[in-house]
Amino acid sequence: MKKSIIKRVLSSILSGMLILLSGVLPGLTVSAADHWPSGIEVGSNSAIVMEADTGTVLFEKNADEIHYPASITKLLTGLIAVENSQPDEIVTFSKEAVAESYGGTSSIARDVGEKMTMEQCLYGMMLESANECAYAIGEHVGGDMDHFITMMNTRAAQLGCTNTHFTNPNGLPDEEHVTTARDMALIGRAVINNEQMARIVGTKTYVIPPTNKHEDETFLNNHHCMLNFYHTSRYLYDGCLGGKTGYTVAANNTLVTFAKRNGMTLICCVMQADRPYHYVDTVNLFDYCFDNFQTLDISENEALFTNQKDKSIGSLAKNMNMSTVKATGTVVLPKTADFSDTEYEISPADEADGGIIADLTYTYGDRKVGGGYLIYEPNELTVYPFHSEAEAVGTEKVFRVDIKLILIIAGVALLIIILVTLIVKKTADFAVERPRRKRDDSRPLIEQPTAPPTKRKTRTIYRRRRKRR
Repeated sequence: MKKSIIKRVLSSILSGMLILLSGVLPGLTVSAADHWPSGIEVGSNSAIVMEADTGTVLFEKNADEIHYPASITKLLTGLIAVENSQPDEIVTFSKEAVAESYGGTSSIARDVGEKMTMEQCLYGMMLESANECAYAIGEHVGGDMDHFITMMNTRAAQLGCTNTHFTNPNGLPDEEHVTTARDMALIGRAVINNEQMARIVGTKTYVIPPTNKHEDETFLNNHHCMLNFYHTSRYLYDGCLGGKTGYTVAANNTLVTFAKRNGMTLICCVMQADRPYHYVDTVNLFDYCFDNFQTLDISENEALFTNQKDKSIGSLAKNMNMSTVKATGTVVLPKTADFSDTEYEISPADEADGGIIADLTYTYGDRKVGGGYLIYEPNELTVYPFHSEAEAVGTEKVFRVDIKLILIIAGVALLIIILVTLIVKKTADFAVERPRRKRDDSRPLIEQPTAPPTKRKTRTIYRRRRKRR
């Protein structure tokens, strides 16, 4: 309780200080619509490019238009599987699961009663888009398919999807099985930020060892042409991290792709695209966004939160761990923009784990472009070694005084004083007042002689009144 109050009070103090500072610092009003790169056209009916760390949307075209997803559905199926199972769990293929491979759909020809590990099923589903693997995964994780479908729609909503409704784990045609490019980008963001799923979607080939139904190994190839040359090398893309393909007659071509260059990871989703524009559009969108956007580290660019411990106290940093408040996080901006063009908002953190005391949100014009956290790092020493570097000049020693260091210490001390004062006041407000003794009106009042106040007492009363003003 006390720790929670302390952290909330500290967050409030920081908010007030930052608002005060922002009022005196020069600002620039920027319209993102006027400065956001938009000079590219695509043939796909819907498309979106999202930065994976911040969720910033760099490009969109009909991103909220509802479409059939086809096999890119399997991204969510795989995500739920790795979140709710272990790679070595044994999955048994039911009659219903094997039936999903009938009719010429994508499959690796599994048999009823065949047993494979969850990891092997995931590779079969993500690389070869095997529909029977997707169904078997759903049955195993959900206990039954109806429950797994509920898990899918619940997880999609948790990720921020607002126009998604899935009815099966593999994306086979169903009029009620729909989503949007924006929602699939949100699902893709969760996938690429999951270590196990990121490894699977980025694998070019995989071998399933012999099973209880197959004596021979089963060789798998990733069908994503920007990652693997299995079909063609025409669209191989430098920095591609993988993704998932999809196609049905109703959905046409759908594609989710991940790529990373210069420390920036992007997610591209195109839907309802004619062949080969799902690849052409993705390549062009990646090139355009990598050429026109950049990621910036908040701690290296925001002057109000710069970690002075490492940058301004010289050799003293080797001897002490100063108490600091620093920022962590990322923003995404056009390369023509500067970090100073952004505006930030600070709010108390919901969770205070890891020293986090406040949330940061950055905007550029009317666009959210990133954010992070304010982190409080307390000093672990009991004695500050205020021995700056000394140099001998003749027989005298000259000590260097670091003004920035003094200001940091003074600022921290001020925060502590304000914090302690507020905590004491808070504690006093909760204190229970001692009940006063009720006066007995039956007892006679005894008049006491009153002496005129002394000069000293008169001054005391005056001082108190001044304090109350």
